[in-house]
Amino acid sequence: MTARTFSRSSARARVVRRLLSNPPATLGAIVIVLMVIAAIFAPFIAPYAYDQQNLDYIEKPPSAAHWFGTDGLGRDMFSRIVWGARSAVFVIVMVTLVNLALGIPLGALAGYLEGWADTIIMRLADILFAFPGLLFVFFIAATIKPSVLNWARSVGLNELAQSGYLDYAVVILALGVIGWAGLARLIRAQVLTIKQREFVLAARAIGVPTWRIITRHILPNAVTPIIVAMSMGLGDIALSEGYLSFLGIGLQPPAPSWGNIIAENAGRYWRRFPEMIWLVFIPGLVLAAVVFAFNFFGDGLNEALNPEITD
Repeated sequence: MTARTFSRSSARARVVRRLLSNPPATLGAIVIVLMVIAAIFAPFIAPYAYDQQNLDYIEKPPSAAHWFGTDGLGRDMFSRIVWGARSAVFVIVMVTLVNLALGIPLGALAGYLEGWADTIIMRLADILFAFPGLLFVFFIAATIKPSVLNWARSVGLNELAQSGYLDYAVVILALGVIGWAGLARLIRAQVLTIKQREFVLAARAIGVPTWRIITRHILPNAVTPIIVAMSMGLGDIALSEGYLSFLGIGLQPPAPSWGNIIAENAGRYWRRFPEMIWLVFIPGLVLAAVVFAFNFFGDGLNEALNPEITD
């Protein structure tokens, strides 16, 4: 093992120790791991299919057979919440990839080239920041979705339009279009600082290509704030997906999403509160726990990677 490799491994060990010494961050990490496990192994964890109905067991309270009870169609709530974890994780991963694919190159180009490139990219980001973020997401999703569904039907893709996959695509596109701007601004600020350092100036002096300077010298030194920002933003993605599904412009039933589970049950049982409280309270509690988990983990990761800030 080289000295450089040993230094990296010891640095990672220090970060892990700092995270483990932070109880909220550790708890957040546990919740996130449990959500990912539920998403990956949903077919094995869920005792029933998410759309399986038992008309002889409708609106039953939690029991040994149905841990979280059943809804008005006799579907097992525990199974639907487990499958909803798969929907949430898929949307979180895909939106994050879209944000990275747009935010990193645009932010790096804006910070390194400056001039007209910086002006165009940052003014575009300012346009996105000028609108309330969640309201803009609603507007994009509600505007794009009918067009996408009509296009799919017009080209003979009726099964695709009815399968629910296009619902995922609309949610991912809407959240991705908005999310890259904040990441691009963060990376631009990092690049503006790092590109003035000696090792970057030396690379430019010997004629290293611009793309290589950005990818090999600048971005690796800006990875820490990128990781922290992305980890803290994952909870917002999960919450936004829940909002979209709750309002009926995200994932549609019977596809399981924590948002549409809450919407279905809240709309049906609000007059019978608190008789059927578990049908709304449990999925709402799960969504809230995931959002808080990402926030706690992001805060702990920031403290672990930047200990001098909190000392």
